[in-house]
Amino acid sequence: MTESLDTMERESKQYIVVKIGSEQYGIDISYIDNIVIMQNITRVPSAQMYFKGIINLRGEIVPVMSIRLRMGLEDDEITSLSRIIILKIEEQGAVGIIVDEVKEVVRLSANEIDRNVQDMKEEKSNFINGIGKSNDQLISLLEIGSIIEEEIL
Repeated sequence: MTESLDTMERESKQYIVVKIGSEQYGIDISYIDNIVIMQNITRVPSAQMYFKGIINLRGEIVPVMSIRLRMGLEDDEITSLSRIIILKIEEQGAVGIIVDEVKEVVRLSANEIDRNVQDMKEEKSNFINGIGKSNDQLISLLEIGSIIEEEIL
């Protein structure tokens, strides 16, 4: 019994659940370097519409993007719950994404994730690699690679 439990532990992943608009999304915790409160973002001329600008995070310049605009949703409404999640991507270094709220950390095993999301018609379906179920809630799992694959600077 403990062997199958160990296998399940290895096959499960932790996700940070964030709110974007009225929906919940999960970000694989292995991509997350830091979560910071909103701060002044310096605009960069002639960048893509979803690219909000840059921040100085402890001496490191980090580009920040609006995940809402990237997925074709309405622009961000910054509140006291808004956060910038700093993602560390090997090829590109650090990138910040703005989310409306950070909710919790969940652990999902492979059998709690439905990978069949191709039939979604919305633009944002390109950025989702599965739907997780946790405590009777559905969590759209973000495909971080496709969200930040374009050059943002």
